[in-house]
Amino acid sequence: MRVEIWSDIACPWCYVGKARFEKALAAFEHRDGVEVVHRSFELDPGRAKDDVQPVLTMLTAKYGMSEAQAQAGEDNLGAQAAAEGLDYRTRDRDHGSTFDMHRLLHLAKDEGRQEALLDALYRANFAEERSVFDDDERLVGLAVAAGLDADAARAVLADPTAYADEVRADEREAAQFGATGVPFFVLDRKYGVSGAQPAEVFAQALTQAWGERTPLKLIDDGGAEACGQPGQ
Repeated sequence: MRVEIWSDIACPWCYVGKARFEKALAAFEHRDGVEVVHRSFELDPGRAKDDVQPVLTMLTAKYGMSEAQAQAGEDNLGAQAAAEGLDYRTRDRDHGSTFDMHRLLHLAKDEGRQEALLDALYRANFAEERSVFDDDERLVGLAVAAGLDADAARAVLADPTAYADEVRADEREAAQFGATGVPFFVLDRKYGVSGAQPAEVFAQALTQAWGERTPLKLIDDGGAEACGQPGQ
């Protein structure tokens, strides 16, 4: 069974939701039969690379809330993250374009290091002091820590077309599924789960999707020749 997760590195609920989903998956009896694939989704797709601002400034402008309300929301997120064993800085974080990070994640997918890089990016954005938005070498360092080659990461960052089509394809597919926000989980292309649900909800979704898998139906009259394993 395949679970696809659309998310954005700038999305705190994606950070929390990933931890909740993983808790459910770890306890799932068929865990070894589940493939997890991470897909790209930008909350701010038109944002320029050099347009970096404090999170509170972004929240007040985007949602029309006061700075006190925005800070209260960050404090709540900090508590939610802590409940999942995650570090979360509720003060002095910034916000910017995540397009380059998604392109690096597609490179990491090709190298079998997608999960490691995603975790590194989340940790850097939400728990560490140094920004992930203001320096390409910061992203290169995170890519290397996740097991990628530094020159390969630099080459992707230097070429704005590298993996751009893959990012846009993921985003178009999210729109086709009707996803307007993230995190968004799709199980075997049959079931969708929206938001950072409790682990119990993810566990129920995994169980239901697994139980309703449709066995392959063969159309075969038994008379056609075929190559097979030895002894078959």
